[in-house]
Amino acid sequence: MPSRPDRVQERRLTFGDAVRERRLAAGLTQEQLAERAGVDRKSISRMETGAYSPSLDRVWRVADALQITLSDFFGEPTSGTKRKSASS
Repeated sequence: MPSRPDRVQERRLTFGDAVRERRLAAGLTQEQLAERAGVDRKSISRMETGAYSPSLDRVWRVADALQITLSDFFGEPTSGTKRKSASS
């Protein structure tokens, strides 16, 4: 069974993949999404790379900027942008 930190990092990466996928599907750059969400570009980059866990308020802002629901971030990826695991 994976340790808790590994599961947390895996979830961050999965969430980051979903943010990136939805951003690209909307035809937005990180800068454009950040502007729409009222955050800085670095925050979007760190979300997408799993470098940190954004607050729920920030996740809501990004979802609103992408005109999606929170549940859209947690469904299955659709465009093949899912990150390959190190064991693949």
